[in-house]
Amino acid sequence: MKALQIVKYGDLKDSLAIGEIEKPSVKPNDILVEVKAVSLNPIDYKLAEGKLKEMMHLDLPTTIGFDLSGVIVELGTDVSAFKIGDEVYTRVPQEQMGTITDYVAVTSDLVAKKPANISFEEAAGLPLIGLTAIQALERVGIKEGDRILIHAGSGGVGSFAIQYAKAKGAIVYTTTSTKNVDWVKALGADRVIDYKTEDYKEVATNLDIVFDTLGGDYTFDAFEIIKEGGKVTSIVGPPDEETAKQMGMTDYKLPEKLSKLIEEKSAVYKLTWMQPDAKQLKDIKSMVEDGAIKPIVDLIYTFEKGIEAYQYLATGRAQGKVIITLS
Repeated sequence: MKALQIVKYGDLKDSLAIGEIEKPSVKPNDILVEVKAVSLNPIDYKLAEGKLKEMMHLDLPTTIGFDLSGVIVELGTDVSAFKIGDEVYTRVPQEQMGTITDYVAVTSDLVAKKPANISFEEAAGLPLIGLTAIQALERVGIKEGDRILIHAGSGGVGSFAIQYAKAKGAIVYTTTSTKNVDWVKALGADRVIDYKTEDYKEVATNLDIVFDTLGGDYTFDAFEIIKEGGKVTSIVGPPDEETAKQMGMTDYKLPEKLSKLIEEKSAVYKLTWMQPDAKQLKDIKSMVEDGAIKPIVDLIYTFEKGIEAYQYLATGRAQGKVIITLS
């Protein structure tokens, strides 16, 4: 069966290629999914470029991709929660990476039925960004009335996080570029900050939470605009000590600059290293079916144009998710 694979590290036009792999076998707790659509994520092309090879070892060639939606065609002997023909979606764990192919075997307890009111393409775009946003926001206990800044509201995680935070009753600020202001506003943000014409640090102040999706100086600058005792939740900044242990980092200490900022504001700081979670996928399903969350799809590519799809994603210009359809 066909698969889009990382064949070497480097530029995407050289590191990715279409290859042939064997159809996977099914273990007792697995389901075999005929893949209908997959979504592309920055972690994918960063792996292909070799930027994460110190964190994730890959035996090349290896099939790329983590998100999928599709139809169950085979059940492991121990699987009772699903039946053949069920339409499902998931974000596979790191050790099962490789969703851009015809069939994927995945542990059944990491899978959920896809929202019934959306397409396979829309559903494929939800798992990684939805789980990332939910886990990052719940780690700092987002609640009704919280004033929160979500950076990069037009991105995949940002666009989901805006909708999730609004569903929780938060007051949402977000940043984006001029061309995206109107459609980000339509997601429900209370105040959209055009970073090309406004300084977000002057508009969004005394916040309960900053959701850092950008990293670098944005992580540290977040402490300027939270209130005393506020919270910074990141998906790209330095690990906090709890997350460092989850990542297998022994004898880790917070960077001195970050530790000082936390102390000065009596702040909470968390980095989320997203984990697959079927219960949260079920929650997303309910929110989509209730209309609280709307999937945001930018472009859909055929499998044969998968490399082109990744090149587009890497430009950073996508408004929502980039999808590959397989059947």
